Amino acid sequence: MSTTITEIEERFLSDWSGLTVGRPREVHRPRSTEEVAALVQRCRQEGLSITVQGGMTGVAGGAVPSDGDIVINLERMNAIEDIDPLEGVMQVQAGATLQQVQEAAAAAGWMFAVDLGARGSCQVGGNAATNAGGIRVIRYGTMRDSVLGVEAVLPDGSVVSSLTRLVKNSTGLDPRFLFIGTEGTLGIITRLTLRLHPPMGQTAAAWVAASEFEALPRLLRSLKRTLGSALCAFEFMSDRYVRLACRLTGAAAPVPVEGAWHVLIEAAGNAGQPMEEALQAALEHAMETGEVSDCAIAASEAHRGAFWRIREAIPEVLTHLKPAATLDIGLPWARTGEYLRKVDAELQAKLPGAEHLFLGHLGDNNLHLISGAVDEAGVHEVDEIAYGALRGCGGTVSAEHGVGRLKKDYLSVSRSAGEIALMRQLKEALDPTNILNPGRILG
Repeated sequence: MSTTITEIEERFLSDWSGLTVGRPREVHRPRSTEEVAALVQRCRQEGLSITVQGGMTGVAGGAVPSDGDIVINLERMNAIEDIDPLEGVMQVQAGATLQQVQEAAAAAGWMFAVDLGARGSCQVGGNAATNAGGIRVIRYGTMRDSVLGVEAVLPDGSVVSSLTRLVKNSTGLDPRFLFIGTEGTLGIITRLTLRLHPPMGQTAAAWVAASEFEALPRLLRSLKRTLGSALCAFEFMSDRYVRLACRLTGAAAPVPVEGAWHVLIEAAGNAGQPMEEALQAALEHAMETGEVSDCAIAASEAHRGAFWRIREAIPEVLTHLKPAATLDIGLPWARTGEYLRKVDAELQAKLPGAEHLFLGHLGDNNLHLISGAVDEAGVHEVDEIAYGALRGCGGTVSAEHGVGRLKKDYLSVSRSAGEIALMRQLKEALDPTNILNPGRILG
């Protein structure tokens, strides 16, 4: 049976966003799809709202309960149920952490391609519910591209099991796309079948700096042409982010920081295919053409790890700047440089006492903004500036973290009236009493 927690622990009240809304009536930690279904059926009968929780690593407030909610926390549904070592397909419960899945895949001679800095805490069900991206999207796509099938509990307590293992299945509507990226508002993902990939070969890494942002998309275009599918990471950072991350972690900056945009690049071929020479040659050409002003090639695995220590210092940065506004915007490459300059200038003018840091995954159009320390009014100011500047850019207010509670007022920046109307139709059809994650995405 599911475990009910009568003394509500603080960890169930807020996610990484820091938002707190209320205290739930009950917290349940089921172990099976059947237990989840029974809980949902009971809530439907009693008119109780449900908050679904995974690893609590989201920053959009999606897992934060309201007063009186019934929390269904999936942390105990963490089994790796089956791995097909021949075809590279894995079946798991939704509460398995991303790191568990990665390690199980590796033990079977395969690789699960999605990778995030929160890998030790985030759960694959939550990764699917928000269509998480991460650092390898440029090569392998988002979570949607790694999920072959799902099992989910609908708002009436019924179970839809579509745990297909097939890459191609053209037999009508694909149920997984009702649940991937819809943040638990249409159903609770309980199990998944995941697509695995052959392990990457030896990875080559480099840290480069450029004096202007517009050089970065030009460099990325060049690397995509010369390295092709071997390019697996292109992580950019502002000089202010690098400087603060180095100070907080004690790491040394790979190249001089001041006044530059920085990029961590990785490339990996197939097993036995070295990439160091190809990456170095591509970057030497970029230096000659002026796209790159400075460059450091990782000389060892430890050196590569030191690069990533800076890029993945976000927990230390958020702790240092707490409370902070954290945004994950997406927009086309050609609009990003202009957008950054405009937003940074407005932030500096209106919130001069805060740090404003930029970083992201340029290959998948994803820009992260961290501003702090700011109070509640300051967070609203950051939202108004950043999302206001996004209108008309063909962008999104959430590239990978979801809409949750915190971005729903800005949904129209990313979605047309027709798209929002369609979302409402689907929600009303599947959840007419609005018991599943109410107050998220659409309000």
